Amino acid sequence: MLKRIVGLIALAVAGLASADPLPTAWHVREGDHVVRDFHFKDGETLPELRLHYMTLGEPKRDALGHITNAVMILHGTGGTGQQFLRPQFAGVLFAPGGLLDPANHYIILPDSLGHGKSSKPSDGLHMRFPKYDYDDMVAAQHALLVDGLKVDGLQLILGTSMGCMHAFVWGETYPAFARALAPFACLPTALVGRNRLWRALTIQSIEKDPSWAGGAYAAQPVGGLRAAEILLTIAGSAPIQMQKDLPTRAAADALAARVLDTAPEATDANDLIYQLDASRTYDPSPRLETITAPVLWINSADDFINPPELGIAEALAPRLKHGRFILVPASAKTHGHGTHTWAEVWKDDLAKLLAETH
Repeated sequence: MLKRIVGLIALAVAGLASADPLPTAWHVREGDHVVRDFHFKDGETLPELRLHYMTLGEPKRDALGHITNAVMILHGTGGTGQQFLRPQFAGVLFAPGGLLDPANHYIILPDSLGHGKSSKPSDGLHMRFPKYDYDDMVAAQHALLVDGLKVDGLQLILGTSMGCMHAFVWGETYPAFARALAPFACLPTALVGRNRLWRALTIQSIEKDPSWAGGAYAAQPVGGLRAAEILLTIAGSAPIQMQKDLPTRAAADALAARVLDTAPEATDANDLIYQLDASRTYDPSPRLETITAPVLWINSADDFINPPELGIAEALAPRLKHGRFILVPASAKTHGHGTHTWAEVWKDDLAKLLAETH
């Protein structure tokens, strides 16, 4: 349960379906790209950085051999590229004739640094793993594309939650790389206030568990992970969906029991600490004017993590040269923070962006 909630930070707690069998026409492939002597921003290095990825569809090339139909989709904290194969996303966008139909697009779904099957603390280094941040994660994604997949330009970067924040970093760090950016469910500013507080409480709930042992535990620190799961569940909550899916006290109590019973089995404590703390240096707000690609930025009004009442989006959006900010009103169709992965809610706006930047 923890991995599911952290991976989507979190979609609606109830009712998530797993991905259906993938159509063979999608030409799904998985692979790993290894970067030798990867240098992190703070000076640390890793002799081998493994970057796992999945691709759907086939690359198309122009007369000079450049791939012209690549789209990269970036997941949220604790997630993997696999999450985008769920019906509420893939069933809408990747369907035949859909906006990102793999018959026409080369879809790249990376597992970001520290996540999934990419290099992460639980591989063996534990808390000695380099203290990566979002700049390092984006640099690793760039290396995967350019050196691993031989992609030197993208039609679109679509990012959800942490991936939303990565999209803003991409726009500033590699301004000519993507023709369009679609950051969903984030704010392009430093994570402070409640957004940092729930992350810090989650991290410290693990670190203060005596069985964490400075990260050198023999078994997962159960108490710390259960406390972390409580915070993650609330942070990813969708009030309207939960009111519908948990209509009685017994239903809510039963979900609480399932969450706490399964939490220690679902993730690695050190991985979670790193994943949440990687946002510590994030703040693209001083350089928003350097983003030259068209930006479709969408948040939802029922997002606990990015509450609209702060007014941050309205203050920052005008600084994007070619940006459009949309706040989706809370409704029976939204899913809190996880609205970012329910494509039916925002597909028409994405269609306009793609038409304008084709």
